[in-house]
Amino acid sequence: MKKFKRMMMKSIAHIQTPQAARIAKRLANHWKHKFNIDETGQAFLIHFPNAEVSLAPEENHLTVMIQSTDESMDLNKLESVVLDHLIRMGQDELTANWHRTDIKKP
Repeated sequence: MKKFKRMMMKSIAHIQTPQAARIAKRLANHWKHKFNIDETGQAFLIHFPNAEVSLAPEENHLTVMIQSTDESMDLNKLESVVLDHLIRMGQDELTANWHRTDIKKP
């Protein structure tokens, strides 16, 4: 019997902002009525229907990671949605350079 490998898509951005913790908390609160959210200290894991988004605040930046095994998911769109919401929550111009990797999973 042949085993099929699933592809894990992953996209990471380090967004420069001195307000990382505040922005992450505001976005988690904004989305908590719509999605399940896990909170660990100041970090958040947001469970979308076909992806997970983690927000990890650091001193001068916010690390955002999107992961999904759903190959039909539009990663460009989710990256844009997350960044647009972070901009709204921070009420500041933010930019993200997304770095993608694909990982084969058994």
